[in-house]
Amino acid sequence: MPDPDCLFCKIVAGELASEEIAEDERTLSFMDINPATRGHALVVPKRHTADLLSVDPEDLAAVALAAQQLAKRMPERLGADGVNLLNACGASAWQTIFHFHIHVIPRYDDDPLKLPWVPAPGDREQIASTAQALR
Repeated sequence: MPDPDCLFCKIVAGELASEEIAEDERTLSFMDINPATRGHALVVPKRHTADLLSVDPEDLAAVALAAQQLAKRMPERLGADGVNLLNACGASAWQTIFHFHIHVIPRYDDDPLKLPWVPAPGDREQIASTAQALR
């Protein structure tokens, strides 16, 4: 059921304008109005769900497939050198719109986008104990 206060539900319903890219039975893909790079797009399920933890498995699969299809077009059509898929789940993870979505962000060798995480070696014992907690 659509959330009347949800920006993405309004886009899906056609109540708010968007630069749509693709649509299928379960998903809608459209341009992000606050792009990180040229071509930054979003893929959302048409059915409202708040986040990754609550999305219907079939909607999750459909969104993942639509994101992959969109990502495949970016190198050829935009000259992208790579692509990031990004999902933010919860405010602490930078989620600002609580309708599940995946960012499809084309990357260019000279683009200025820097994610805040810089990989560095972790503590192997902590990694092992965390893995045990997740099993």
